[in-house]
Amino acid sequence: MKIWQKNIDVNKFVESFTVGKDRELDLQMAKFDVLGSLAHTQMLETINLLTADELITVQQALKNIYTEIEAGNFTIEDTVEDVHSQVEWLLTQRIGEAGKKIHSGRSRNDQVLVDLKLFFRACIEDMVNQTSTLFNQLIELSNTHKDKLMPGYTHLQIAMPSSFGLWFGAYAESLADDMELMLAAWKITNKNPLGSAAGYGSSFPLNRTLTTNLLGFESLNYNVVYAQMGRGKTERILAQAMSAVAATLAKMAMDVCLFINQNFSFISFPAELTTGSSIMPHKKNPDVFELIRSRCNKIQALPNEIAMMITNLPSGYHRDLQLLKENLFPAITSLNECLEIATFMFQNITIKDDILKDKKYDYLFSVEVVNDLALQGVPFREAYKIVGEQIENGTFAPSSQINHTHEGSIGNLCNEQIAASMQAVLSQFGFDKVNKAIEDLIR
Repeated sequence: MKIWQKNIDVNKFVESFTVGKDRELDLQMAKFDVLGSLAHTQMLETINLLTADELITVQQALKNIYTEIEAGNFTIEDTVEDVHSQVEWLLTQRIGEAGKKIHSGRSRNDQVLVDLKLFFRACIEDMVNQTSTLFNQLIELSNTHKDKLMPGYTHLQIAMPSSFGLWFGAYAESLADDMELMLAAWKITNKNPLGSAAGYGSSFPLNRTLTTNLLGFESLNYNVVYAQMGRGKTERILAQAMSAVAATLAKMAMDVCLFINQNFSFISFPAELTTGSSIMPHKKNPDVFELIRSRCNKIQALPNEIAMMITNLPSGYHRDLQLLKENLFPAITSLNECLEIATFMFQNITIKDDILKDKKYDYLFSVEVVNDLALQGVPFREAYKIVGEQIENGTFAPSSQINHTHEGSIGNLCNEQIAASMQAVLSQFGFDKVNKAIEDLIR
């Protein structure tokens, strides 16, 4: 029996189509559903919709279910529609009438809203931690290899000298900016929709500020209609933040695939971290980075997928919103896996020495020669012309002395400043406050 069902059985074909993948995906939200109920029932007791004794019974039963979920002993049965129904059914089976009271002042609409917000908060914390780990690895590599020069490219033509210090540091700083977007997603996510019920509030005197504090939210989604409108919007904003991280990873993975190519041979990885060919015994393929590139390109499509699913929906709840989980949940898992394996791979990277001693990179130093002439008093445009003619007639003599001192250049990477900017963003997430609130709820 569905919690909304009266005395008419739903057609089995319709039921299968409408439930879709909810049971499978809702398992990821199970413990968050219990957390929402722990807060909601505490609030219900303060407005006399649960007695003090009933609250004790309900809370203990909910905490038992939470423990079962954490231990992997929780399932959503085929006869049950979703995680909310499963938890309520278990409570009723175990503690009787008190279990039937927990839905007072609440709809499945705001119940799933709060489940998703709690779930997304935990996902954001995981993604931020994984990104921070990769960031630290990149900064460490940048500092370690700061003096190892490599070609810089524009239009995929050799352009000017670069360094592995610059290359690793560039992607570190990119991740720091990506975390600015993730922080915005966190701020949107960290608002409490519970108490908005079906999207129009309740005649019960609900204390929404209390559940906000109990769940560690920073504030409320105040307007109950907007709280419901936040479904889809929250997912889209989170997807945009994920897309930014994915774009950084995809570009970095493409660089790696180029640099490991034999025509570049700038970097290498241990043979056991590459794959081979079924007929070419010499092959050592960068499959990990090719898959990071493809996975992250797929994630970059996610904001548009979500936008197409929610565009032109009027206010209020619509079943279309259920399908957002099918796109977003696997993408979260995929991005975390990409971040984790990228960190692992970079822990095992080898950088080739003396790359620029190859004669084919001589023209990388043309700007250095132009600048040297300009420092000697030759007007820059005249110096440019002189060096250009030397290149054309084959008399160009490179000067391999690199003297870049300005902020963010080869000789002044500013990694400390980049790390400080990353830390400034990370310090604003407030994970400790959230985790403390959750610990207080379940203890």
